[in-house]
Amino acid sequence: MDERTEPLPEQHKATVDSLFKAYDVRGTVPGELTPDIAYRIGRALVQVLRPDEVAVGRDMRVSGPAISASLIDGIRDGGADVSDLGLVSTDALYFAVGKYGYPAGVMVTASHNPAAYNGLKICREEARALSLESGLGEIRDKVLGGLSAPPARDADHGSVQERDILADYAEQMRSLVDVAAIKAMKIAVDAGNGMAGLTVPLVFAGLPVEIVPLYFDLDGTFPNHPANPIEPENVVDLQRAVIEHGCDLGVAFDGDADRMFLIDERGRFVGGDIVTAVVAARMLERFPGSAIVYNLICSRSVPETIERFGGRPIRSRVGHSYIKALMRDEDAVFGGEHSGHFYFRDLWYADSGMLALLTALELVSRAGVPLSEVIAPLDSRARSGEINTEVPDPAATTAVVERVFADRGAEIDHLDGVTVNFPDWWFNLRASNTQPLLRLNVEVDDQATLAARVAEVLELVGR
Repeated sequence: MDERTEPLPEQHKATVDSLFKAYDVRGTVPGELTPDIAYRIGRALVQVLRPDEVAVGRDMRVSGPAISASLIDGIRDGGADVSDLGLVSTDALYFAVGKYGYPAGVMVTASHNPAAYNGLKICREEARALSLESGLGEIRDKVLGGLSAPPARDADHGSVQERDILADYAEQMRSLVDVAAIKAMKIAVDAGNGMAGLTVPLVFAGLPVEIVPLYFDLDGTFPNHPANPIEPENVVDLQRAVIEHGCDLGVAFDGDADRMFLIDERGRFVGGDIVTAVVAARMLERFPGSAIVYNLICSRSVPETIERFGGRPIRSRVGHSYIKALMRDEDAVFGGEHSGHFYFRDLWYADSGMLALLTALELVSRAGVPLSEVIAPLDSRARSGEINTEVPDPAATTAVVERVFADRGAEIDHLDGVTVNFPDWWFNLRASNTQPLLRLNVEVDDQATLAARVAEVLELVGR
């Protein structure tokens, strides 16, 4: 019997179990995620999802070729064929699964994590993402508990073929916006040595947009800065480039290019929730009266904007599996998160930083004013960003905070953690899924009161 099909040794089970997060598989290589584990996941995927073919893509991480090759071996030994897409962005993998009708897809990536990490994002047909509750947990259990023996005959092993999908992907991205409306402009793009360095030139070919490229070379060692644009220190170079080159705006992608953030022409960072409002406005011009989903960490300006443009705002828990499911249930045309994830009905409800960028460029072009003026009416409030505090008992601490503010007459809900609402400010306190942390987000109507409100909550949290 192949030792890779036997139950994992007890001393390895805790490490492998920790690889399986709420929405994906992720860990250090080779300390946690190894080629052997990738093989087992490939085998388990076939046993759980029973696809006849699986699309597999990978990003530019150094460990990507080895992890991808082992994953593919596992899928083939399970009896399924493989279309090897090679180097692609995550949204391109989702596009391929939806467009070509693959029953399953896997993206080998650790998104924005440091160079030592890698992982797997798994989806089924129509780019439906797996979570622990919708198949990922079953795959984990099979990896931990042992797999059935591989087929005995070569004829029962899956085949593998390479497939280049990036030209079709680029064409699809352009087809989902009015490219004729995009005016001549100059934008700085920081790919962070990630996959946007490959996809941006393809998508923007033929558009009247001059690209000032930063770090377009694919390099999984991230020699310039981590590919995590939500951290302010990682967009400093982009902010400088926007000013020095007189750009109309800047855009920063994360490592696998499914997330993006904007920088306005003055070099100021634009939050993902404000980008959600900007894109929502354009989507409602195209699809009047549609539902738009946003997560509860987003600014109050987001639902206000949706309503002002005639849409139906729908509030969601944080996390792509919740948002995508809610979008399907409500037939929502678009969804967005503060973290820079943007979801589109026309892309099988998958997230795409690229499509969000093109939509934003179309809106700015139509508005005929700089990005800063487009967002000014949407961005009047002050936000803390996410503040993490380690506490011994997150549930008990949350209960204390809730009780104090309930006594002060706050409106409280429990959609995700606890959200405390006052007329002129609000905050959300959520427990981490993987660490003994509480995550705090605060928004106030008056910038001058932000620091005091944050301190007020953190004192109760015990920071």
